Amino acid sequence: MAATTTTTPTPLDAERADLIGALASVRGALTASVAGLGDEEAGQRPTVSALCLGGLVKHVTAVEETWARFMVEGTSALRFDLPDGVTWADLAAGTARELPRWMTEREDEFRMLPGETLAGVVERYEEVAGRTDAVIASVPDLSTAYAMPDVPWQEPGEVRSVRRVIAHVIAETAQHAGHADILRETLDGRTSS
Repeated sequence: MAATTTTTPTPLDAERADLIGALASVRGALTASVAGLGDEEAGQRPTVSALCLGGLVKHVTAVEETWARFMVEGTSALRFDLPDGVTWADLAAGTARELPRWMTEREDEFRMLPGETLAGVVERYEEVAGRTDAVIASVPDLSTAYAMPDVPWQEPGEVRSVRRVIAHVIAETAQHAGHADILRETLDGRTSS
């Protein structure tokens, strides 16, 4: 009979526990805004904004997944490749003959696509959240910093620590949870708070 070993997870230090707790809190606020909705309601845009509730959850999922990869892989996790012959100036001027793939994917994050369900969107968010929590718990040093990509919206030479990235994910999730609360109230008068 083969021997099996079990390992006891190392308890989180106070800072990591606080960060994971803060993330759980803002995630809960976001998902509370979609509780009890059907797929059609989750895709509705009840305000002049292009935002819908399902799209907000999809966007926050994508943001969290990207930044969790950055915490482990560094700069290579943030790719902003341009199609051949397209420049940043073309994009800024609206004259690009082709949009980069990452731009069109980002647009799709904000809406429910045909065949998507709210249950599937929330399930994916929960999976990504679990992976992010595992990264936060296991990354060797929250002070580890990586260079940001060379893109027009970043200061040249900017770096971000894992700690700062986690704070950014918490802030972005909280911001979108607020948006979701407004959308939900507009849909049916219910708020998550």
